[in-house]
Amino acid sequence: MTSTAYLANEKNYTLFTFEDTRLKFIGPYSLEKYEKVVSWENGYLVVMAKYAHNKEAEEEYIDLIPILEDLCMDSEKFLKPIKSVEVKYA
Repeated sequence: MTSTAYLANEKNYTLFTFEDTRLKFIGPYSLEKYEKVVSWENGYLVVMAKYAHNKEAEEEYIDLIPILEDLCMDSEKFLKPIKSVEVKYA
C-alpha cells in the first residue's frame, strides 16, 4: 500500500486519487492545471495552480473534509493513511 495521494485536473474538474478511490469535483472555472502541492495537512491542501487569467501560478486552497462528508465518506478513516500528496497527470 502507498501513502501518497495524487492531485490533477481535467478542465474544470479537480481529481484527487488515493489507492482505489478517485474523487472528482468542480474546481475553479479558469483552472488550467495544478503545478505543485505546497503543503498537506490531514485533508487540507495548499497548492500552486495556473489559471487562464494569470501568467503566473497562484496559491490555491482545497479542503477535502467537506467534500468527503458530502459524499457520506468517513473523512478521518479515508485521510489517515495519506502522508503526502503529489501532482500527477496521466
